[in-house]
Amino acid sequence: MGKIIDEIKKGKVLVSDGAWGTFLQQKGLKLGECPEEWNITHPDEVFDIAKSYIDSGADMIETNSFGGTIFKVEKYGLADKVFELNKAAAEISRKAAGDKYVIGSVGPTGKILMMGDVTEEELYDAFKEQVKGLEAGGVDAIMIETMTDLDEARLAIRAAKENTKCEVFCTMTFDKTVQGEFRTMMGISPTDMVNSLIDSGADLIGANCGNGIADMIGIVEEIRKANSEIPVLVHANAGMPHYHDGQTIFPETPDEMAVLVPKIIVAGANVIGGCCGTTPGHICRVREMVDKAENA
Repeated sequence: MGKIIDEIKKGKVLVSDGAWGTFLQQKGLKLGECPEEWNITHPDEVFDIAKSYIDSGADMIETNSFGGTIFKVEKYGLADKVFELNKAAAEISRKAAGDKYVIGSVGPTGKILMMGDVTEEELYDAFKEQVKGLEAGGVDAIMIETMTDLDEARLAIRAAKENTKCEVFCTMTFDKTVQGEFRTMMGISPTDMVNSLIDSGADLIGANCGNGIADMIGIVEEIRKANSEIPVLVHANAGMPHYHDGQTIFPETPDEMAVLVPKIIVAGANVIGGCCGTTPGHICRVREMVDKAENA
């Protein structure tokens, strides 16, 4: 298998997977349980989720390791299991993926550098331990995602670049301001992100969570104004959430998401997948629209 970036350079638009968290809850993950521990205690359920996205036509799937740094798992008494939990996450997705790609999910630590919660060295070491576990389990790329702080994102990229041979991807999460601009929680714009992440060594950049696919079009357009070459990935939510009977509902149907796939391809996205609220049904429809666009 070649590199993901090489496939993109051939002009292919690739399809990624959808949400994991909601699936784990449907399979019985309780509030207060560690999702990553399921890689050891419930590997079959985790495998089912991964395989459902491969069966829907995804070219790549993530790993159940979003909260896999020591800062997250130590709250569950699992501080000594970081490598093991991440390696298991990668092995499960690797088994499900067959000849498709596996991208190792690395989420934010929840620690804020500027508040003095943590040092740069501690953050770097936490990411280093996680990515080494993911690589040992067989991932093709490291997917640093849902970042809001550029410094944390850059440290994660550097840790992955310096301690693995994997391709390294990074996405940030943007919200739309009342002025209609996109900013992370820490005030970073898509334009601010581009050169900073590329200079840190990211092979692919983009956005995940926070927005449905309609707003992701504007984010991709802004990224493309800053850089026309760097591969761009989008993991969009199934629309904007609303609350109903104590539940968070993501309203966008697979068909509603699929309708916008041609527009996000035109905007410049190279990899399209889903985040919160998206299902194998959404990914199946995205796959159909990507194939239709390629054959047009």
